[in-house]
Amino acid sequence: MYNNWDELKTECGSCRKCPLADGRTNLVFGTGNENSEVLFIGEGPGEQEDLKGEPFVGRSGQLLDKYLDAIGLDRKKNIYIANMVKCRPPHNRDPKPEEQDACIGWLREQVRLMKPKIIVCVGRISATKLIDPNFKVTKQHGEFIEKNGVLMMGTFHPAALLRNPNNKPAALEDFLALRDKIKEICEHTYTD
Repeated sequence: MYNNWDELKTECGSCRKCPLADGRTNLVFGTGNENSEVLFIGEGPGEQEDLKGEPFVGRSGQLLDKYLDAIGLDRKKNIYIANMVKCRPPHNRDPKPEEQDACIGWLREQVRLMKPKIIVCVGRISATKLIDPNFKVTKQHGEFIEKNGVLMMGTFHPAALLRNPNNKPAALEDFLALRDKIKEICEHTYTD
């Protein structure tokens, strides 16, 4: 257990628990308001994220930012964004279960320090790992499920939306439902 975000990030930066660390340019620890009530969790960094050291900065990140903006959220102000794994899987492949398992402790500590009221799993990888192994994003997106006192929701990964734009309206509905839930249970998200 870590006492603060700086200590956690420093320790995470020296992590060598799996082979992904060998190929990284930058650790992609996370970004945003560390005191936020809303945490977004993606699967892992891609090439642009690895180069910049920040999650969701490529084309999919631009799309995510549009959805966030549509409901009054901003990655620099009132949410935090992290990933299941902190280092880029080769060729942007999905992180393997053993890589997720090696890295999950860092994410758990982020959640413990942050104490979010809502966690949004962005894409299949984080939803099946954190919500339910049988979670189907195409069928269960936008549904809120309570786990350990935290509301969790899975939604489409922006990269999947870029490949299949027909799901963009459904993703927007998820974000609108998220906005309503934030207004219902979060005290500070829209006031900070």
